[in-house]
Amino acid sequence: MQIVVANIPVEVVKKNIKNMHLYVLPPDGHVRASVPMTLSDEAITMFVRTKISWVRKQQEKFQNQPRQSEREYVSGETFYLWGKQYYLQVEYSYQGNSLVLSGDKAILTVRKESTVKQRENFVHEWYRSQLKKKIGQLLPKWEKITDLHPSGWQTKYMTTKWGTCNTKTKKIWLNLQLAKKPVECLEYVILHELAHLRVKNHGPEFVAILDQYMPFWRDTKKLLNDSTLDYFGNER
Repeated sequence: MQIVVANIPVEVVKKNIKNMHLYVLPPDGHVRASVPMTLSDEAITMFVRTKISWVRKQQEKFQNQPRQSEREYVSGETFYLWGKQYYLQVEYSYQGNSLVLSGDKAILTVRKESTVKQRENFVHEWYRSQLKKKIGQLLPKWEKITDLHPSGWQTKYMTTKWGTCNTKTKKIWLNLQLAKKPVECLEYVILHELAHLRVKNHGPEFVAILDQYMPFWRDTKKLLNDSTLDYFGNER
């Protein structure tokens, strides 16, 4: 369910917990409240209202982060893969679409009359293939390290989470945008979601897992959340 407090939409998730928790989530400052099952809407609203100044401060941080401008998929735009910046070079051909990295160039070959949306769809699927390949390399590594094994995994574009885990089905999803971030960010998110297979919340037991297997995870989390965000307007 959703409530609106001081013009701020708040996603409310009722759980079998004792205390209320409020989160302002990357990458866009989405607000979520985790609350006890029996708590009334009035009590939830009052709780959120006491935290409004903190919420606004956190959202301002996200809003002030550098963002890529709206994509047009023309030569000269910046292009990122695994944290490295490239410059897009668009070429034309009727032999099929392709995207090749060469030096500091990302050479995108498309039909000259192709639309922005068609180019975007191709680039998204290219990113998906890059991410899936990297997950296929890294997930077995972290499964072996932690002895935690998901039932399956998928990639999808998300605007409020870098990853998510369904603790009932034991399936994890990883954000397509991770292909643009440094590889250590992907490893952190993989570990984060695997840890949820053992601990559902983000309490001390969960933090202990991250501390055990990735002692510098806080630095990596900050690197991820401070990094350049995408323009969201046309994203899927």
